[in-house]
Amino acid sequence: MFIDPDVIAKIAGPTLSLVLGAVLKKYTEARSRVVSFLGHVSAFTLQDEQHTVVHTHSVVVRNAGRRAARNVRLTHGVLPPNVTIYPPVQHSIERNSDGSGEIVLPVLVPKEQVTVSYLYFPPLLWNQINNNTKSDEGFAKIINVMPVPRPSKGVIAAVWLLAFIGASFVLYWLVRLAIYAL
Repeated sequence: MFIDPDVIAKIAGPTLSLVLGAVLKKYTEARSRVVSFLGHVSAFTLQDEQHTVVHTHSVVVRNAGRRAARNVRLTHGVLPPNVTIYPPVQHSIERNSDGSGEIVLPVLVPKEQVTVSYLYFPPLLWNQINNNTKSDEGFAKIINVMPVPRPSKGVIAAVWLLAFIGASFVLYWLVRLAIYAL
């Protein structure tokens, strides 16, 4: 019985791309992925007799992965006394005698986002406060955020469909080449 190599390639291409896509998705998404970004930075001049200047900024920490992130730590060169965490989550603040410190979040569940807001006075500036963000899985990825509209579900589905078709096409020709090379 003779089996046409073209039939094998036509079946193997989409099948291999489906399996490869599932394996890659499992490998890349089955972990915690902590990201952090600067929410805002601002300065206010109060309308009092002294025209007091007050600085504020916020840092957003998000677990964009599929597993819980454990022991998320925001390290600080200078940890101001006025800190607010929203939404309220279990946390601890560890202050050192030199003014530095850490805010520790025991767990960030998948897709959870926490905003840490700071209020402080000059000469302290926002870039002197936060050092880094890390968890048991490693350092958080610091991202520069630019608000953009989210594409519709139809556009996302079309992109995935085109990616699947392209991967199937490439794997089809790789299987054909492999068959003819043997």
